[in-house]
Parts: sequence; structure tokens; C-alpha cells
Amino acid sequence: MTGVDRLIRDRPVLSYFVLTFVVSWTLLLLIGGSDLFSGVDWDASSLFGLAIIAMLTGPTVASLVLTARLAGRAGIRDLFSRLRRWRVGIRWYAVALLTAPLVVLAVNLGLWLTSPAFRPPILSDEATAVALLAGFGVGLTTVLEELGWTGFAIPRLRLRHSAFTTALIVGVVWATWHLLQVIWVGSSTSGGVPMAPYLALYFLFAVASLTAYRVLMVWVHDATASLFVVTLMHASYAACTLQIDLLVPKLTGRDLLVQGWVLSVALWLVVAGVARSRRRELARQGAARPPAPPAAARSL
Repeated sequence: MTGVDRLIRDRPVLSYFVLTFVVSWTLLLLIGGSDLFSGVDWDASSLFGLAIIAMLTGPTVASLVLTARLAGRAGIRDLFSRLRRWRVGIRWYAVALLTAPLVVLAVNLGLWLTSPAFRPPILSDEATAVALLAGFGVGLTTVLEELGWTGFAIPRLRLRHSAFTTALIVGVVWATWHLLQVIWVGSSTSGGVPMAPYLALYFLFAVASLTAYRVLMVWVHDATASLFVVTLMHASYAACTLQIDLLVPKLTGRDLLVQGWVLSVALWLVVAGVARSRRRELARQGAARPPAPPAAARSL
């Protein structure tokens, strides 16, 4: 057994994180690096969309490669069987699909009271079918991520950690994985705010909001054991929070930071509400119905 095989067997989640970053960041830099480092506005770049799609393949590639090495074809079949698991209670579909839009809309309606800049585009005549289709298209790409984060990493972490601890680990890593994307978008949206503090605050609210939402996603996955439902939940968040003229207006500078931090606080308040009512579920070690990895697989 080679050293790489031993590392994969003994530290599968760490191996997954490393491989995901290597694949995703390498592809993003190869495709979009020229625009990223030259400061080309992300919204005007012809390379941005392609570079982000390429980056999204990292979690899937890492998941498939490591699952095949650890569990062979049976592991791959199990992974995709969880993606086809859709028979869950209707309330879980409601949680998955409505949590993000309700929180995001509430945040922007509240901020709208302080400034017209925060008016949700969906309430104006500017909201179009194109924006709805863009949101749907963005949502479809999330399956490329969740085949990795929820398909591979989370079940293995849940063998040794509570749902809350698992979500914190994956949430922080997941947010950090977005760092190059944050730099690219942030470098052209600072709106007069000094770049260094702007990028730092932008990245920190990304960590805060994504980690909070990941807690909710892990809770839903524990309850449903459905990779399909969690993917829908991720899709809902992506479609709601990206600036595609739907629920979030195109903000820059101070306004973007305010919106991001208020959203982060709102999501953590939702997490606190879930934690209060579902404390035992979030604190329990080992998922109720985990998609069992091979016996030899260990956590971080």
C-alpha cells in the first residue's frame, strides 16, 4: 500500500478537502486567472462563468475519485442512490426550498426601510423571466458541489462528530473554498471602500453566512438522508443570494457589506431557533440514518 493510499484510507475527509481545493483552484486559475489578476469586472468578464463552473467540478471529482478508491463501484452506486432519494416528508421540501428566500427577502425588506438601494428586484418591474431562469440555472450547478460536501465529507464526519460540529468544519472549509471567487467579485465591487478591509469583511461574512446555512443543511440531511433534498436546499440559497436581479439587488461597497452581515446574523438567528428546538438532534454523534462508508473509513 502506497503512502497516498494509506492517507486516503486513514484520513478520507482531509484527503477530500485537499483534492477539492487542488482541482477547483487550479481550474479556476487556469481559465480565469488573466481576468482575475488584471482586475476585470466579474460581471463583464467572458471568463467568469466558465471559470466558476470549472471550479464547481472540484468537489465532484474529489468525491468520485476517493469513493472509487475506498469503496469501488458499490460506493459510487450508493452515492448516486442517495441523490435519487426523494421520498421524504413534504415539510422537508418546504424547509429546503423556502428557508433561503424567506430569510433573504426579510433581510432586504428590512434594509429597504433604511435605503432604497436594498429594494428586492422581484418587487419591481425590472424583475424578468430571464432573472428567474438565471436563478434556476445557478441552482442546477449545486449538484456538482453537494456530491462532494454532503455526498462524501459529511457522512464520514458524522461518524465521530455531532451535526453542529460537522457543519462548523465543513462550513468553514466550504467558505474558504470560495476565497478566489470572493477576491474576483470583491475586487470590482468595493465601491470606494479601501480594498484590503473590504475584501476581509466580504470574506468574513461569507464564512459566517455559509457556515450558518451549512448547519441547517446538515440538520436536513440527518433528518432525510437525502442528497437530493440537500442539493435543492443549496440551490435555493445560491439562486437567492447571487446578484441576478431576483431577491438581491446589485450592491457594491458599504451596502454590500451591510447586506451580507445582516444576512449572516439572520441566518445564525435561524440556527439558534433550530438549536433550541432540536438541541438533541444537533448534538448527537452519528447520523440517525447515515449512508455508511466502508468500515475502514475514518474521519479527520
